[in-house]
Amino acid sequence: MKRLPSGAAVDLFETLDSTSLEAKRRAAAGEAGPRWFVALRQTAGYGRRHRAWSQQAGDFAGTLLLRPQAANNTLGQISFVAALAVASALDELIDPALISLKWPNDILIKGGKAAGLLLERVDNPKGPLLAIGIGVNIVSAPKNTPYPAARLVDHVPSAPAPQTLAARIDDHFWRYHGEWAANGFAQTRRLWLARARGLGEAIIVRLPNEEITGVFEDLDETGALILRSDAGKRIINAGEVYFQEAGQER
Repeated sequence: MKRLPSGAAVDLFETLDSTSLEAKRRAAAGEAGPRWFVALRQTAGYGRRHRAWSQQAGDFAGTLLLRPQAANNTLGQISFVAALAVASALDELIDPALISLKWPNDILIKGGKAAGLLLERVDNPKGPLLAIGIGVNIVSAPKNTPYPAARLVDHVPSAPAPQTLAARIDDHFWRYHGEWAANGFAQTRRLWLARARGLGEAIIVRLPNEEITGVFEDLDETGALILRSDAGKRIINAGEVYFQEAGQER
């Protein structure tokens, strides 16, 4: 077992069904973290709404299990902390100007989705745990996805090993997490908005029962998207964002 400078443990697997499933199994067995589960290959990776997450050997699949010391109603804000951490880790490898953030939990390279996040709460008698699943397209960019994909290898001389990327993400995560834990969401929100794609522009938000077009105005104090449409202001807590560009299926 390896430990990172933060103190977080790392378990590296050649093959695993899902790093998030492993994190939840370990949590059920008493593990409280912080601990990373990183798989060089996943056979049943998944993202939001349990959509399959495609991964090839060389891509990054990792889940950080931790016990957050925060109020339950603020735990969703950690997705913004994690997004900033992934973006900052990629900043070390490519031009930061190529990287942007897509609400609620995607990281883009030149407008294509290069990474995604999934927060899952794991209840525990001693308090809730969070499993933060992170997938990064290092060597592959899946085709026929709802949103165009990108891969890191197209922008770097050599691709980082997944375990190396885990260490980079971990370093940035705890820096942003410390700021958030000490001072609340305001600074995290400001930093996230500074890298947000589509801010101040017309976007399309797909909800379970409707599709809305409007201007992405802001995030509220909880991280919900504020959309200004012809019908007025909407506060959106969950949805799929698309930009009004060619090549994006909806």
